[in-house]
Parts: sequence; structure tokens; C-alpha cells
Amino acid sequence: ARGHCHSFTALLELTWLPKPQLGDPKDLSALRMQPAQEDVLTISQTLDKLLERDKVQVELIPEKKGLFLKHVEYQVTSQRFKISVYRRYSDFDVFHEVLLQRFAYRVVPALPPKRMLKGVLTSVSEREFIEGRRRALGRFINLVACHPFFSEDELVKTFLTFSGSDVQTRLRDTYKKMGDEFMTNRIATLAKEYLPADIQAQFSTSRELIRNIHNSFQRLRDRAEKMAERSQENATDLLLFGQELSTLGSEASPLPPLAPTQSTWGALCESFKSLSVEFVVLSDKATQQGRREEDDVVEKLNFFLDLLQSYRDLCERHEKGVLHEHQRALQKYGVMKRQMMSATVQSKEHATVEQLESRIVQQESAIQTMELRNYFSLFCLHQETQLIFTCLPITSHILGAFVSSQVQGHKEVRRQSGNSFSPVTHLYFYPAALHARTVKPSIIICANKIFFY
Repeated sequence: ARGHCHSFTALLELTWLPKPQLGDPKDLSALRMQPAQEDVLTISQTLDKLLERDKVQVELIPEKKGLFLKHVEYQVTSQRFKISVYRRYSDFDVFHEVLLQRFAYRVVPALPPKRMLKGVLTSVSEREFIEGRRRALGRFINLVACHPFFSEDELVKTFLTFSGSDVQTRLRDTYKKMGDEFMTNRIATLAKEYLPADIQAQFSTSRELIRNIHNSFQRLRDRAEKMAERSQENATDLLLFGQELSTLGSEASPLPPLAPTQSTWGALCESFKSLSVEFVVLSDKATQQGRREEDDVVEKLNFFLDLLQSYRDLCERHEKGVLHEHQRALQKYGVMKRQMMSATVQSKEHATVEQLESRIVQQESAIQTMELRNYFSLFCLHQETQLIFTCLPITSHILGAFVSSQVQGHKEVRRQSGNSFSPVTHLYFYPAALHARTVKPSIIICANKIFFY
């Protein structure tokens, strides 16, 4: 009985204890382990990884009808997709157009001009222009193919792989199905949350630095171009020099009676002919040097400069495009608000007031969209700035190639000069002969050197 009484007493005490407050079971979801926040703003790419994305060759396939060159076709070969397609300049033009519409907030490289605008083209300048345009198209498509966002886009895949008859229509249809990047990017409307507080200050500092780098490398490129041109001019001069020596050595006119009986003119002519061969070799070495400077230095500097120029173009699009449209929309909104207030004060017709209200609501929606686009533009601009700084080490590769080309060129010329003039080393004029009244040479060839007296 006592045991039962004790249990009953304990039970009564339990009924007076406070009940625990468990709350809503749905709140338990907040206690789950949250994954680390994704760093969507940072581009974690190295220069090597970017360049490994693809390598595209653009080769010229001229198509002639009659006597004149009607249009030029290019064979575009993607290493990534392992396919070759044929494109005309107009195909590149449409591709650039839709790419710029889809990625208005990214660094879209510019296309080279379709034709020269000044003067009438000669056959030589026409060839040079077409070759320069081929190189520029190659730089354009490689910059696009290496871009971390462009390279994964359906537009790029279509341009590099579609082998149908009308690639331009296919490109436009592909863009219409997708729309611009703001419509398809999953974080476009949330871009403001990922931006640093000092984004404008960072943008201004980066823009100024990149502008200075661009200007300096433009001057370096101009110097490198002149050096490559001088190498080609030197090659031409050496070749012409050798040809003149060959002509001189082939002189078959008989000596006049006034010439001394022991004239060395015949031996000199043979030496001139032998020397002409050496100058042809030196000309070839100079040509190779010019090509190295053009391909390994000038062309790669142009590639880097095209990238920097596309960044500067992007900065201008941001300021003159998104920001300007936003400010204009705000001004228009202010005018509508004033009209609304005026209509309300003057007690105009109800329909007129409703129309103004509807227009104001539409304008507010448009402003909200523009603000979202403005933040997304800054978001993309921040990523593209990172991309530029990731590519800056390419300058060390270019300058290293420039030094190597100069060293190699000098070594080859020195090696060739060591073997040169051997055909004429057998021809000596000894000092005793110089005092002879009947012999007064104007050229002395000795010890692999030519002395003029």
C-alpha cells in the first residue's frame, strides 16, 4: 500500500511540471549542415588552362572567278572539336553580331575590317591586307574559343562545327532560342549580393591600370613590327647584293689592251660569283629571322592587345550602354511622376490619371530590370577584369620569345659568317705587290674580310 501511495504521489508531482516547448518541427530544417557558399564571383582559371581549352587554325582558301578575286573563304579547324568547316568573312560578321548580343557584358573581341577603305588596292597591298585579315580573324576566334564562358556556349559550338549550307541563319536561330546572358544566367538577378562594397573603386583602379598596360604594349608592338620589317628589308638587300655580285662575276667582256698582262680581274670575278652564293644564304637567314619576329613576337603581341582592347570596349559599353539607359529611364520616370502629380492636382479625367498610373508602373518595372542588369553588368565586369589579370603572364612568354629569336638570329649569322668568304681566302695581295707600279688594286681580300682602298 505504501508503495502504491508513493507512486501515486510521484505521478501527481509530474503533472505539475512545465511542458517543454518544442516549437514547429519545420524549424528543424534550419539546423541542418549548410554547404559552403559557392564563390560564383571568382574565376579560378590559370593561363595555361585557358589556352588549353581550344586552338583554332584559320587558313586561307582563295576562290577565283575569272581574272579577279571575288571572295575569300577560310578553313576553320578546331582542335577541341576535331573538325574543319568553311567560313566566309560574312559568317564571322554574323557570329560576332550574335555573340555581342548574347554576351553584351563580356569581353567580345572586335573583328578586323572587311576591306581597306583608303585608296585603290594594288595586287601587293591586296595580298597583304587579306593575309593581315586572316591573322586577325584567327586571333578573334582563338580569344573566343579560350574564354571560360564563350567556349561552353552553343553559339561557339555552332560556328566551329556546323557544316550546313547556311550557318548564318543557324546562328541567328540559336541566339533567338537562348536570348542574352542576363536571361539565362542563374544568378543574374542576385548579382548585387555577390558584389564587394567597393566595386566601383576597384573598377576605376583596374580600368586605369589596364589602359596604361595597353598603351605601353602598343608602343612595344610598334617597335617589334619595325624590327620585323627591317629584317625583311635586310633579307631583300642581301639578296639583291648577292645578285649584283653574281652579275659582276659573270662579266665576260675581254680585257682592253691597257690592262696589265698579269691582271687578277678573272680571279676576282670567280670570287664574286662564289660570294654571291653566300649572300643568298645570309638573305635566307634574315628572312627566317623576320618570320620569327613576326610570328612569335608581333602576332602574339597583337593577340594580347586585342584582348586588352576588347576590355576597354566593354568598359565603354558599360558606361554608355547600361548606365546611360538607366539614367535616361530614371529621368523619364521623374517626368511621369510630375505629370501624375499635376494631373491629380488639376483633377483631370479619371481615364487620363489611370493611363499615367499604368505607365508609371511599367516604368518602375523597367527601372527595376535595368538596375538588375546594371548589377549583373558590374558582376560580369568584375569577372572579366580577373580574366585580364589572369592573362597578363602571357607578356613574359612573348618577351622571352623575342629575346630567344634575337639570340638565335645572331648565332645563325655568326655561324654562317664563319663559313662565308672561304672561296676568296685563297686570293691575297701581298704588300710587295702593292708597291708595284703596274698593280694598284682597289680591293684587298684577306683573312675573311674585304678591305676597300
